[in-house]
Amino acid sequence: MTKQEIAESFLMLAGTGKVAEAFDTHVAADFIHHNQYFEGTRDALQKAMADAHQTSPNKSIDIKFSYRDQDTVITHSLVIKEDMDIAVVHIFRFSGDKIVELWDLGQVIAKDSPNHYGLF
Repeated sequence: MTKQEIAESFLMLAGTGKVAEAFDTHVAADFIHHNQYFEGTRDALQKAMADAHQTSPNKSIDIKFSYRDQDTVITHSLVIKEDMDIAVVHIFRFSGDKIVELWDLGQVIAKDSPNHYGLF
């Protein structure tokens, strides 16, 4: 798999509740992340993602764009939840074929936005 395919596979697995499989398959043991709401460890993010799936599962995730530059992959996705739609950017850093670092930035999509181009 290419780094883009690995990043996309991780998102699709984790985003549909297969969090353990996503981490076991694609994430390095020394992984760190930069989500401000959780401790920066692999275990903390895996637990947070599993808990989120239990309390507020995604209805769908649609990866609109994916870009690669050497060991970095950036994705831009539409996440549909029961009560909101979210535009999310993930930035993955790789070592070999494993994800070693992750940043995520999300924005709830306003229903009445004046921007007719939308977020995608």
